[in-house]
Amino acid sequence: MLKRKLCCTLAALLVAGSAGAADLVVIVSARAPVTAMRADQVADIFLSESNRFPDGGEATPVDQQVGTVLRDEFYEKVARRSPALMRAYWTKMIFTGRGQPPREVPGNAGVKKLVADNPGMIGYIDRSELDPTVRAVLMVR
Repeated sequence: MLKRKLCCTLAALLVAGSAGAADLVVIVSARAPVTAMRADQVADIFLSESNRFPDGGEATPVDQQVGTVLRDEFYEKVARRSPALMRAYWTKMIFTGRGQPPREVPGNAGVKKLVADNPGMIGYIDRSELDPTVRAVLMVR
């Protein structure tokens, strides 16, 4: 009986924990030549370790606003870093002069519009916001 209660409680916690998770996609403009990317390639661009797409074209990352669930989930899953680790990372990068964090844009619609209008940009949005103006190059799970 106790074993069954523990299993039910654990199942409920797992469902509750995943309820807030979004279906994220990394996007580029529909006019961009890039069709697919690996998570490590995306992470390198968003962490200022690379400024190029796999085809050699220039890549400029666009971030969601600090503190949003989408942003936190993106960095947890793609760069394997918590919000606290990301703050520490950018503090170090700025202090040493090795990089600046990506430009922040409010909301999925803002990121999608900016990326759609600029083939050299890359961003991430909720999958439900996809439309023909952008192309998903990575499904984040």
